[in-house]
Amino acid sequence: MQKLHLVMGGRVKDPRSLEFTDLKELDLVGVYPDFASAQEAWKSNAQRTVDDAEMKYVIVHLHRLLEPGLSED
Repeated sequence: MQKLHLVMGGRVKDPRSLEFTDLKELDLVGVYPDFASAQEAWKSNAQRTVDDAEMKYVIVHLHRLLEPGLSED
C-alpha cells in the first residue's frame, strides 16, 4: 500500500511551534510516495533556509490522515 507524504514549509510565528503566519504563502513542496524521498525533499528545503529561524519545513504523513489504522512507516 502506498504511504503518501507531504512536504511543506513556511514562516512560523515562533520557531518552537508549527503555527504558520500566512497560510497563503505556504511552500507546498510536493507529495512523495515514501518517507525516504519526502525526507530528501524536506532536508533540501530545510538546509536552504537554515539561516532563517522563522522558516520551517515539515513532513506530513498523509497516509496516517487518510487511513488512521495503517501501521507506522
